[in-house]
Amino acid sequence: MDSFQKEIDERTNLTSTNKFELLLFRLGTPDGSTDKPGELYGINVFKIREIVPMMDITAAAGMRSPMMGMVNIRGQVMSVVDLPAVAGCKAGHGNNILLITEFARHTQAFAVESVEEIVRLDWSQVLPADSHSPGSLVTSIARLDSEVDGGRLVQVLDVEHILNLVSPVKEQMQPAPPGAAELKLKPGAVVLAADDSRMARALIEQCLKDLNLPFIMETDGLQAWKKLQQLSQAAAQEGKPLTDKVAMVLTDLEMPEMDGFTLTRKIKASDQYKQLPVVIHSSLTGSANEDHVRSVGANGYVAKFSPPELAAMLRQVLPP
Repeated sequence: MDSFQKEIDERTNLTSTNKFELLLFRLGTPDGSTDKPGELYGINVFKIREIVPMMDITAAAGMRSPMMGMVNIRGQVMSVVDLPAVAGCKAGHGNNILLITEFARHTQAFAVESVEEIVRLDWSQVLPADSHSPGSLVTSIARLDSEVDGGRLVQVLDVEHILNLVSPVKEQMQPAPPGAAELKLKPGAVVLAADDSRMARALIEQCLKDLNLPFIMETDGLQAWKKLQQLSQAAAQEGKPLTDKVAMVLTDLEMPEMDGFTLTRKIKASDQYKQLPVVIHSSLTGSANEDHVRSVGANGYVAKFSPPELAAMLRQVLPP
């Protein structure tokens, strides 16, 4: 038990060093051939509850691909998603493994062909997929090796987007509570937001538009940090406080190049930026992550994806 807890603590503490662990797995090949292994894919270990061998699946009436059915694991019934089918692959050796995942307030099983290993990476080894891959299911590309040429690459799947494909977000914005003042930023000020998931960005942007809040959206923590520095310089040149340019920062946790923990820590460690409210908006839920949110000085934490809860948090941290 002590060694198990130590492993959990070590994994959790990676968030203070801009590092994380990636579970590597394979989904097969485009044509289902078995003469060579399929491409490597990855998912953050923090989203994995357990890995189990394939078991009997109960097919629900009317269920269509990529949904395979339901499984009962220790009394909890959950849906099973055929991940090779979602990614346009065929598991030539069959779907042999179930990845039991917990994120965005959902528990579900992803069927995969095989699991390879867990690798520890720095977020600087992960590049945004927007400029490297046309597929909307891939959120980033991880470089596993230090070689400049010929190193192994892993496609990190946008599991939030995949989950939304099979179970779309249904919550809608709700009217402000009675007596609540309308959110109004200083003229020229914006919400600086960062998220690497296309689907998450779309939902966040719609929420901010519904609240009539101007925003700048970046695709990772490093870009958000650079944008914050640019806006700070612009404010200084105009003889204005930073808050005339940026009202708050809204950031995801898992992002290529710089994660949300590191971004928040850098903001709160700076005398120049520390007055800015920072809200972390993440699919990584649980007490360990929420403890880390507090430890890096974030002003709030809200789990994906609930527009009403995100709106309530923004009302809480934004100045009246």
